[in-house]
Amino acid sequence: MPVAASAIYFLNLRGDVLINRLYRDDVGGNMVDAFRMHIMQTKELGTCPVRQIGGCSFLYMRISNVYIVIVVSSNANVACAFKFVVEAVALFKSYFGGAFDEDAIRNNFVLIYELLDEIMDFGYPQNLSPEILKLYITQEGIRSPFSSKPSDKPVPNATLQVTGAVGWRREGLVYKKNEVFLDIVESVNLLMSSKGSVLRCDVTGKILMKCFLSGMPDLKLGLNDKIGLEKEAQLKSRPTKSGKTIELDDVTFHQCVNLTRFNSEKTVSFVPPDGEFELMKYRITEGVNLPFRVLPTIKELGRTRMEINVKVKSVFGAKMFALGVVVKVPVPKQTAKTSFQTTSGKAKYNASIDSLVWKIRKFPGQTEATMSAEVELISTMGEKKSWNRPPIQMEFQVPMFTASGLRVRFLKVWEKSGYNTVEWVRYITRAGSYEIRC
Repeated sequence: MPVAASAIYFLNLRGDVLINRLYRDDVGGNMVDAFRMHIMQTKELGTCPVRQIGGCSFLYMRISNVYIVIVVSSNANVACAFKFVVEAVALFKSYFGGAFDEDAIRNNFVLIYELLDEIMDFGYPQNLSPEILKLYITQEGIRSPFSSKPSDKPVPNATLQVTGAVGWRREGLVYKKNEVFLDIVESVNLLMSSKGSVLRCDVTGKILMKCFLSGMPDLKLGLNDKIGLEKEAQLKSRPTKSGKTIELDDVTFHQCVNLTRFNSEKTVSFVPPDGEFELMKYRITEGVNLPFRVLPTIKELGRTRMEINVKVKSVFGAKMFALGVVVKVPVPKQTAKTSFQTTSGKAKYNASIDSLVWKIRKFPGQTEATMSAEVELISTMGEKKSWNRPPIQMEFQVPMFTASGLRVRFLKVWEKSGYNTVEWVRYITRAGSYEIRC
Protein backbone atom coordinates (compact mmCIF):
# COMPACT_ATOMS: atom_id res chain seq x y z
CA MET A 1 0.00 0.00 0.00
CA PRO A 2 1.39 3.47 -0.82
CA VAL A 3 2.09 6.09 1.78
CA ALA A 4 -1.16 8.05 1.36
CA ALA A 5 0.25 10.92 3.42
CA SER A 6 -2.22 13.43 4.80
CA ALA A 7 0.38 16.10 5.58
CA ILE A 8 4.10 16.71 5.74
CA TYR A 9 5.84 19.09 8.14
CA PHE A 10 9.38 20.47 8.35
CA LEU A 11 10.23 21.45 11.94
CA ASN A 12 13.33 22.85 13.56
CA LEU A 13 14.75 21.51 16.82
CA ARG A 14 12.47 23.82 18.87
CA GLY A 15 9.37 22.45 17.16
CA ASP A 16 8.66 25.56 15.04
CA VAL A 17 7.07 24.85 11.67
CA LEU A 18 9.36 25.85 8.82
CA ILE A 19 7.24 24.51 5.96
CA ASN A 20 4.15 22.33 5.84
CA ARG A 21 1.98 20.93 3.07
CA LEU A 22 -1.53 19.45 3.55
CA TYR A 23 -2.44 16.84 0.93
CA ARG A 24 -5.71 15.56 2.39
CA ASP A 25 -8.49 16.92 4.57
CA ASP A 26 -8.74 13.87 6.86
CA VAL A 27 -6.47 15.44 9.49
CA GLY A 28 -6.64 18.79 11.20
CA GLY A 29 -4.21 21.61 10.75
CA ASN A 30 -3.17 21.39 14.41
CA MET A 31 -1.62 17.93 14.08
CA VAL A 32 1.82 19.45 14.51
CA ASP A 33 0.78 20.63 17.98
CA ALA A 34 0.08 17.03 18.97
CA PHE A 35 3.49 15.98 17.70
CA ARG A 36 5.21 18.81 19.57
CA MET A 37 3.32 18.12 22.81
CA HIS A 38 3.39 14.32 22.94
CA ILE A 39 6.76 13.59 21.34
CA MET A 40 9.13 16.55 21.33
CA GLN A 41 8.33 17.89 24.79
CA THR A 42 8.39 14.42 26.37
CA LYS A 43 11.88 13.76 24.92
CA GLU A 44 10.76 10.55 23.19
CA LEU A 45 12.27 11.40 19.80
CA GLY A 46 14.89 8.69 20.01
CA THR A 47 12.66 5.83 21.13
CA CYS A 48 10.74 5.02 17.94
CA PRO A 49 10.36 6.85 14.61
CA VAL A 50 6.67 5.92 14.40
CA ARG A 51 4.09 7.10 16.94
CA GLN A 52 0.29 6.94 17.01
CA ILE A 53 -1.61 9.83 18.57
CA GLY A 54 -5.35 10.30 18.37
CA GLY A 55 -5.96 7.95 15.44
CA CYS A 56 -3.11 9.38 13.36
CA SER A 57 0.39 8.02 12.82
CA PHE A 58 3.43 10.28 12.90
CA LEU A 59 6.43 9.08 10.87
CA TYR A 60 9.41 11.31 11.52
CA MET A 61 13.11 11.50 10.73
CA ARG A 62 15.80 13.98 11.73
CA ILE A 63 18.06 15.32 8.98
CA SER A 64 20.71 17.76 10.26
CA ASN A 65 18.79 20.25 12.46
CA VAL A 66 15.42 19.61 10.79
CA TYR A 67 12.66 17.12 11.64
CA ILE A 68 10.62 15.87 8.69
CA VAL A 69 7.23 14.57 9.88
CA ILE A 70 4.72 12.69 7.72
CA VAL A 71 1.19 12.39 9.13
CA VAL A 72 -1.05 9.54 7.94
CA SER A 73 -4.53 8.59 9.05
CA SER A 74 -4.57 5.07 7.60
CA ASN A 75 -2.44 1.94 7.75
CA ALA A 76 0.29 3.19 5.42
CA ASN A 77 3.54 1.62 4.23
CA VAL A 78 6.10 2.95 6.70
CA ALA A 79 9.12 1.79 4.70
CA CYS A 80 7.79 3.62 1.64
CA ALA A 81 7.31 6.78 3.71
CA PHE A 82 10.90 6.78 4.98
CA LYS A 83 12.18 5.97 1.49
CA PHE A 84 10.26 9.01 0.25
CA VAL A 85 11.88 11.21 2.91
CA VAL A 86 15.39 10.03 2.00
CA GLU A 87 14.81 10.57 -1.73
CA ALA A 88 13.20 13.96 -1.13
CA VAL A 89 16.18 15.12 0.95
CA ALA A 90 18.55 14.00 -1.81
CA LEU A 91 16.45 15.99 -4.28
CA PHE A 92 16.55 19.13 -2.13
CA LYS A 93 20.32 18.79 -1.71
CA SER A 94 20.77 18.64 -5.47
CA TYR A 95 18.97 21.98 -5.76
CA PHE A 96 20.59 23.61 -2.71
CA GLY A 97 24.18 22.72 -3.60
CA GLY A 98 24.52 19.79 -1.20
CA ALA A 99 23.18 21.40 1.99
CA PHE A 100 19.93 20.61 3.79
CA ASP A 101 19.35 22.40 7.09
CA GLU A 102 17.13 25.06 8.61
CA ASP A 103 18.89 27.91 6.80
CA ALA A 104 18.60 26.15 3.43
CA ILE A 105 14.85 25.66 3.97
CA ARG A 106 14.29 29.30 4.96
CA ASN A 107 16.22 30.52 1.91
CA ASN A 108 14.40 28.24 -0.55
CA PHE A 109 10.85 27.89 0.75
CA VAL A 110 9.28 28.92 -2.60
CA LEU A 111 11.26 26.26 -4.46
CA ILE A 112 10.47 23.64 -1.80
CA TYR A 113 6.73 24.27 -2.12
CA GLU A 114 6.99 23.86 -5.88
CA LEU A 115 8.92 20.62 -5.48
CA LEU A 116 6.48 19.27 -2.86
CA ASP A 117 3.64 19.76 -5.34
CA GLU A 118 5.53 17.71 -7.94
CA ILE A 119 6.90 14.85 -5.84
CA MET A 120 3.65 14.05 -4.00
CA ASP A 121 0.12 14.11 -5.39
CA PHE A 122 -2.84 13.68 -3.01
CA GLY A 123 -0.48 12.00 -0.57
CA TYR A 124 1.01 9.54 -3.05
CA PRO A 125 4.73 9.75 -3.97
CA GLN A 126 5.59 10.63 -7.55
CA ASN A 127 8.85 10.94 -9.49
CA LEU A 128 11.74 12.09 -7.28
CA SER A 129 14.56 11.87 -9.80
CA PRO A 130 16.62 15.11 -9.75
CA GLU A 131 17.68 14.61 -13.38
CA ILE A 132 14.05 14.56 -14.53
CA LEU A 133 12.65 17.28 -12.27
CA LYS A 134 15.40 19.71 -13.26
CA LEU A 135 14.21 19.52 -16.85
CA TYR A 136 11.00 21.43 -16.09
CA ILE A 137 11.68 22.98 -12.66
CA THR A 138 14.63 25.04 -13.76
CA GLN A 139 14.69 27.43 -10.83
CA GLU A 140 18.03 27.30 -9.03
CA GLY A 141 18.12 27.14 -5.26
CA ILE A 142 20.05 29.56 -3.09
CA ARG A 143 23.20 27.66 -2.21
CA SER A 144 24.75 27.75 1.22
CA PRO A 145 28.02 29.74 1.30
CA PHE A 146 29.62 26.77 3.08
CA SER A 147 28.79 24.33 0.27
CA SER A 148 31.42 23.76 -2.40
CA LYS A 149 29.56 21.04 -4.24
CA PRO A 150 28.79 22.07 -7.83
CA SER A 151 25.19 21.99 -8.86
CA ASP A 152 24.16 19.08 -11.05
CA LYS A 153 23.72 19.91 -14.72
CA PRO A 154 20.48 18.88 -16.39
CA VAL A 155 20.70 15.91 -18.69
CA PRO A 156 20.54 16.99 -22.35
CA ASN A 157 18.28 15.43 -24.96
CA ALA A 158 16.09 13.69 -22.39
CA THR A 159 12.69 14.18 -23.98
CA LEU A 160 11.72 10.61 -23.22
CA GLN A 161 12.64 11.06 -19.58
CA VAL A 162 10.20 13.95 -19.14
CA THR A 163 7.35 11.53 -19.80
CA GLY A 164 8.55 9.39 -16.90
CA ALA A 165 9.33 6.41 -19.14
CA VAL A 166 13.07 6.10 -18.56
CA GLY A 167 14.67 8.06 -15.74
CA TRP A 168 17.86 6.05 -15.55
CA ARG A 169 19.10 6.41 -19.13
CA ARG A 170 19.71 9.42 -21.36
CA GLU A 171 19.15 9.66 -25.07
CA GLY A 172 21.82 10.15 -27.68
CA LEU A 173 24.18 7.34 -26.65
CA VAL A 174 26.27 6.05 -29.57
CA TYR A 175 28.74 3.14 -29.57
CA LYS A 176 30.78 1.81 -32.48
CA LYS A 177 30.35 -1.74 -31.19
CA ASN A 178 27.11 -2.59 -29.39
CA GLU A 179 27.78 -5.17 -26.69
CA VAL A 180 26.00 -6.64 -23.68
CA PHE A 181 27.87 -8.50 -20.92
CA LEU A 182 25.79 -10.62 -18.54
CA ASP A 183 27.20 -12.36 -15.47
CA ILE A 184 25.29 -14.78 -13.24
CA VAL A 185 27.17 -14.85 -9.94
CA GLU A 186 26.07 -17.32 -7.25
CA SER A 187 27.23 -18.02 -3.70
CA VAL A 188 26.65 -21.49 -2.24
CA ASN A 189 25.90 -21.72 1.49
CA LEU A 190 26.20 -25.20 2.99
CA LEU A 191 26.27 -26.84 6.39
CA MET A 192 26.94 -30.60 6.22
CA SER A 193 27.07 -33.04 9.11
CA SER A 194 30.04 -35.28 9.82
CA LYS A 195 28.06 -38.20 8.38
CA GLY A 196 27.56 -36.48 5.04
CA SER A 197 23.93 -35.36 5.38
CA VAL A 198 23.03 -31.82 4.34
CA LEU A 199 21.73 -29.79 7.28
CA ARG A 200 21.31 -26.47 5.50
CA CYS A 201 21.85 -25.47 1.90
CA ASP A 202 20.84 -22.51 -0.26
CA VAL A 203 22.12 -20.37 -3.10
CA THR A 204 22.07 -16.59 -3.28
CA GLY A 205 22.62 -15.18 -6.74
CA LYS A 206 22.63 -11.96 -8.69
CA ILE A 207 22.62 -11.08 -12.36
CA LEU A 208 25.09 -8.34 -13.25
CA MET A 209 24.96 -6.57 -16.59
CA LYS A 210 27.24 -4.18 -18.43
CA CYS A 211 25.59 -2.57 -21.44
CA PHE A 212 27.26 -0.56 -24.17
CA LEU A 213 24.29 0.00 -26.49
CA SER A 214 23.33 2.91 -28.70
CA GLY A 215 19.98 4.64 -28.58
CA MET A 216 17.09 3.44 -26.44
CA PRO A 217 17.16 -0.38 -26.70
CA ASP A 218 14.52 -2.69 -25.26
CA LEU A 219 15.93 -5.93 -23.83
CA LYS A 220 14.16 -9.18 -23.01
CA LEU A 221 15.81 -11.85 -20.87
CA GLY A 222 14.61 -15.45 -20.72
CA LEU A 223 15.65 -17.81 -17.91
CA ASN A 224 14.85 -21.45 -17.24
CA ASP A 225 12.74 -20.58 -14.21
CA LYS A 226 9.67 -22.73 -13.69
CA ILE A 227 7.04 -19.98 -13.61
CA GLY A 228 8.41 -18.25 -16.69
CA LEU A 229 8.52 -21.43 -18.77
CA GLU A 230 4.99 -22.41 -17.72
CA LYS A 231 3.68 -18.95 -18.60
CA GLU A 232 5.43 -19.02 -22.00
CA ALA A 233 3.99 -22.44 -22.78
CA GLN A 234 0.54 -21.19 -21.77
CA LEU A 235 0.76 -18.12 -24.04
CA LYS A 236 2.01 -20.19 -26.99
CA SER A 237 -0.49 -23.03 -26.36
CA ARG A 238 2.18 -25.68 -26.45
CA PRO A 239 3.45 -28.14 -23.82
CA THR A 240 6.46 -27.21 -21.70
CA LYS A 241 9.71 -28.60 -23.03
CA SER A 242 11.48 -31.14 -20.89
CA GLY A 243 14.51 -29.99 -18.94
CA LYS A 244 15.44 -28.71 -15.55
CA THR A 245 13.41 -25.78 -14.30
CA ILE A 246 14.35 -23.54 -11.39
CA GLU A 247 12.11 -22.13 -8.67
CA LEU A 248 13.37 -18.65 -7.78
CA ASP A 249 12.69 -17.27 -4.30
CA ASP A 250 12.95 -13.72 -2.95
CA VAL A 251 13.45 -12.11 -6.36
CA THR A 252 14.21 -8.37 -6.44
CA PHE A 253 14.70 -6.33 -9.62
CA HIS A 254 16.43 -3.14 -10.69
CA GLN A 255 14.02 -0.24 -11.22
CA CYS A 256 14.46 -0.51 -14.99
CA VAL A 257 12.54 -3.83 -15.14
CA ASN A 258 8.96 -3.58 -16.37
CA LEU A 259 7.13 -5.15 -13.42
CA THR A 260 3.73 -4.99 -15.13
CA ARG A 261 5.02 -7.13 -17.97
CA PHE A 262 6.77 -9.46 -15.55
CA ASN A 263 3.57 -10.04 -13.58
CA SER A 264 1.54 -10.74 -16.71
CA GLU A 265 4.04 -12.58 -18.94
CA LYS A 266 6.76 -13.59 -16.43
CA THR A 267 9.45 -12.18 -18.69
CA VAL A 268 12.21 -9.80 -17.65
CA SER A 269 11.83 -6.82 -20.01
CA PHE A 270 13.73 -3.59 -19.49
CA VAL A 271 15.45 -0.56 -20.98
CA PRO A 272 18.91 -0.88 -19.41
CA PRO A 273 20.97 1.88 -17.81
CA ASP A 274 24.20 2.73 -19.55
CA GLY A 275 27.20 0.86 -18.17
CA GLU A 276 27.27 -1.59 -15.27
CA PHE A 277 24.31 -2.34 -12.99
CA GLU A 278 22.69 -5.16 -11.01
CA LEU A 279 19.64 -6.43 -12.86
CA MET A 280 18.21 -8.79 -10.23
CA LYS A 281 18.89 -10.78 -7.09
CA TYR A 282 17.39 -14.13 -6.11
CA ARG A 283 17.64 -17.06 -3.72
CA ILE A 284 17.18 -20.79 -4.31
CA THR A 285 16.62 -23.45 -1.65
CA GLU A 286 15.58 -26.51 -3.68
CA GLY A 287 17.59 -28.68 -6.08
CA VAL A 288 21.00 -27.21 -5.30
CA ASN A 289 23.94 -28.86 -7.10
CA LEU A 290 26.83 -28.93 -4.66
CA PRO A 291 30.12 -28.38 -6.49
CA PHE A 292 32.22 -30.24 -3.88
CA ARG A 293 31.84 -33.14 -1.47
CA VAL A 294 34.17 -33.27 1.52
CA LEU A 295 34.79 -36.48 3.47
CA PRO A 296 36.85 -35.81 6.62
CA THR A 297 38.25 -38.35 9.07
CA ILE A 298 39.88 -37.14 12.29
CA LYS A 299 41.38 -39.54 14.83
CA GLU A 300 42.73 -38.42 18.20
CA LEU A 301 45.54 -40.79 19.20
CA GLY A 302 46.01 -40.16 22.89
CA ARG A 303 46.67 -36.67 24.18
CA THR A 304 49.56 -35.68 21.92
CA ARG A 305 48.79 -36.98 18.41
CA MET A 306 46.11 -36.63 15.77
CA GLU A 307 45.63 -38.10 12.31
CA ILE A 308 43.60 -36.10 9.81
CA ASN A 309 42.46 -37.37 6.41
CA VAL A 310 40.38 -35.17 4.13
CA LYS A 311 39.06 -36.25 0.74
CA VAL A 312 37.55 -33.63 -1.57
CA LYS A 313 35.51 -34.66 -4.62
CA SER A 314 34.47 -32.28 -7.40
CA VAL A 315 30.94 -33.03 -8.56
CA PHE A 316 30.67 -30.60 -11.51
CA GLY A 317 31.37 -31.52 -15.13
CA ALA A 318 34.67 -33.05 -16.25
CA LYS A 319 35.27 -30.23 -18.74
CA MET A 320 35.03 -27.59 -15.98
CA PHE A 321 37.49 -26.68 -13.27
CA ALA A 322 37.55 -24.73 -10.02
CA LEU A 323 40.03 -22.01 -9.19
CA GLY A 324 41.50 -20.93 -5.87
CA VAL A 325 40.27 -23.92 -3.85
CA VAL A 326 41.12 -23.54 -0.16
CA VAL A 327 40.25 -26.09 2.53
CA LYS A 328 40.66 -24.96 6.14
CA VAL A 329 40.78 -27.84 8.64
CA PRO A 330 40.70 -26.66 12.27
CA VAL A 331 43.16 -28.13 14.81
CA PRO A 332 43.58 -27.62 18.59
CA LYS A 333 45.39 -24.52 19.88
CA GLN A 334 48.19 -26.59 21.43
CA THR A 335 49.39 -27.84 18.02
CA ALA A 336 53.20 -28.07 18.00
CA LYS A 337 54.18 -29.85 14.78
CA THR A 338 52.52 -30.98 11.56
CA SER A 339 53.44 -33.09 8.56
CA PHE A 340 51.45 -33.44 5.31
CA GLN A 341 50.92 -35.65 2.31
CA THR A 342 48.74 -34.34 -0.52
CA THR A 343 47.81 -35.69 -3.93
CA SER A 344 47.31 -32.17 -5.25
CA GLY A 345 48.15 -28.68 -4.09
CA LYS A 346 50.08 -27.58 -0.99
CA ALA A 347 49.19 -27.62 2.71
CA LYS A 348 50.61 -25.83 5.74
CA TYR A 349 49.74 -25.07 9.34
CA ASN A 350 48.49 -21.54 10.07
CA ALA A 351 48.84 -20.85 13.79
CA SER A 352 46.99 -17.51 13.62
CA ILE A 353 43.69 -19.24 12.74
CA ASP A 354 44.48 -22.67 14.32
CA SER A 355 43.89 -24.48 11.04
CA LEU A 356 45.56 -26.61 8.41
CA VAL A 357 45.26 -24.65 5.18
CA TRP A 358 45.20 -26.75 2.01
CA LYS A 359 45.37 -24.80 -1.25
CA ILE A 360 44.74 -26.14 -4.75
CA ARG A 361 45.21 -23.65 -7.56
CA LYS A 362 43.20 -25.55 -10.19
CA PHE A 363 40.77 -28.39 -9.41
CA PRO A 364 39.35 -30.29 -12.45
CA GLY A 365 35.81 -31.61 -12.44
CA GLN A 366 34.90 -35.22 -11.65
CA THR A 367 38.17 -35.76 -9.79
CA GLU A 368 39.19 -36.13 -6.17
CA ALA A 369 42.12 -35.04 -4.05
CA THR A 370 43.23 -36.15 -0.59
CA MET A 371 45.26 -34.66 2.20
CA SER A 372 46.74 -36.68 5.07
CA ALA A 373 48.24 -34.91 8.07
CA GLU A 374 49.85 -35.94 11.33
CA VAL A 375 49.52 -33.41 14.11
CA GLU A 376 51.60 -33.41 17.28
CA LEU A 377 50.18 -31.59 20.28
CA ILE A 378 51.80 -30.09 23.35
CA SER A 379 51.12 -32.18 26.42
CA THR A 380 49.60 -30.11 29.21
CA MET A 381 49.68 -30.92 32.92
CA GLY A 382 46.24 -29.54 33.61
CA GLU A 383 42.93 -31.27 33.10
CA LYS A 384 42.29 -32.02 29.47
CA LYS A 385 39.39 -30.07 27.97
CA SER A 386 37.42 -31.66 25.18
CA TRP A 387 38.06 -30.15 21.74
CA ASN A 388 34.82 -28.90 20.23
CA ARG A 389 35.93 -29.54 16.61
CA PRO A 390 34.90 -26.46 14.61
CA PRO A 391 33.65 -27.17 11.07
CA ILE A 392 35.87 -27.42 8.00
CA GLN A 393 35.55 -24.39 5.73
CA MET A 394 35.99 -24.18 1.97
CA GLU A 395 36.69 -21.39 -0.49
CA PHE A 396 36.44 -21.81 -4.26
CA GLN A 397 35.32 -20.30 -7.52
CA VAL A 398 33.92 -22.38 -10.40
CA PRO A 399 33.57 -20.57 -13.75
CA MET A 400 30.75 -21.54 -16.16
CA PHE A 401 28.90 -23.44 -13.43
CA THR A 402 25.77 -22.57 -11.45
CA ALA A 403 24.86 -24.47 -8.32
CA SER A 404 21.20 -23.62 -8.87
CA GLY A 405 21.17 -24.79 -12.48
CA LEU A 406 19.98 -21.36 -13.65
CA ARG A 407 20.61 -20.73 -17.32
CA VAL A 408 20.00 -17.91 -19.79
CA ARG A 409 17.74 -19.22 -22.54
CA PHE A 410 17.82 -16.05 -24.61
CA LEU A 411 18.76 -12.37 -24.49
CA LYS A 412 17.06 -10.30 -27.16
CA VAL A 413 17.79 -6.66 -28.01
CA TRP A 414 15.39 -4.43 -29.98
CA GLU A 415 16.26 -0.93 -31.12
CA LYS A 416 14.56 1.17 -33.80
CA SER A 417 17.75 1.51 -35.85
CA GLY A 418 18.06 -2.29 -36.03
CA TYR A 419 21.77 -2.54 -35.30
CA ASN A 420 23.45 -5.87 -34.51
CA THR A 421 24.55 -6.63 -30.98
CA VAL A 422 27.03 -9.00 -29.42
CA GLU A 423 25.93 -10.75 -26.22
CA TRP A 424 28.36 -12.30 -23.73
CA VAL A 425 27.08 -14.57 -20.96
CA ARG A 426 29.21 -15.87 -18.10
CA TYR A 427 28.45 -18.04 -15.04
CA ILE A 428 30.41 -18.02 -11.78
CA THR A 429 29.78 -19.99 -8.59
CA ARG A 430 31.59 -19.07 -5.39
CA ALA A 431 31.66 -20.38 -1.86
CA GLY A 432 29.57 -18.48 0.61
CA SER A 433 29.44 -20.12 4.03
CA TYR A 434 30.56 -23.61 2.95
CA GLU A 435 31.09 -25.65 6.11
CA ILE A 436 31.42 -29.36 6.89
CA ARG A 437 31.30 -30.63 10.44
CA CYS A 438 33.99 -33.09 11.45
